[in-house]
Amino acid sequence: MFGKGLRKPSSVRVAGKRLSDILEAHERFARAADGGARAELSGANLARVDFAGAVLTHANLSGARLEGACLREAKLTSADLSAAKMNKADLRTCDATGANFAGADLTEADLSGAELFRADFTGCVMRKLSGRAANFRQAVLRNADLTGADLNVASLRQTDLEGARLDGADMQTSIVRKV
Repeated sequence: MFGKGLRKPSSVRVAGKRLSDILEAHERFARAADGGARAELSGANLARVDFAGAVLTHANLSGARLEGACLREAKLTSADLSAAKMNKADLRTCDATGANFAGADLTEADLSGAELFRADFTGCVMRKLSGRAANFRQAVLRNADLTGADLNVASLRQTDLEGARLDGADMQTSIVRKV
C-alpha cells in the first residue's frame, strides 16, 4: 500500500520553486547554516510525495495536502501540520516531537513506531489509524476521532484523551497511565 507511485521532490513545484530546492534550503535552516530558509509549504499540494528521511523540523505544512505521502523516518520536530490532509500517509518511525497536528485528517495513516512526544492532535480525525508502538506520551488528543484505530503497544502515558472518540479502537496492549 505505501510507497507505490510516489512523486520525487525534484518533480514537484511549489510557488514556482522545485520542492527539492526548498527542502535543501530548509535542511540548512534547521542546522542554522548559511543559505537556509524555512520551508513555507502551507496549503501546498504535496500528495504522494516521497519525503522519506527529510528534515522538516519547524517547517510550515499547515493545511497542506499530504494524502498518501511518505514521511517515513522524517524529522518533523515542532513542525506545523495543523489542518493538513494526511489520509493514508506513511509516517512510520518519524520524529514528530512537539509537532502540531491540530485539526489534521490522519484517516488510515500509519504512525507505527513514531515519536509523538508532546505532539498536539486536538480535534484530529484519526479513524483506522495505525499507531502500533508509537509514543504518544504527553501528547494532546482532545476531541480526536480514533474510531477503529490500532494503538497496540502504543505509549499513551500522561496523554490528554479528554473527549477523544475511541469506539472500536484496539488498545489491548497499550500503555495508558495518568501520573
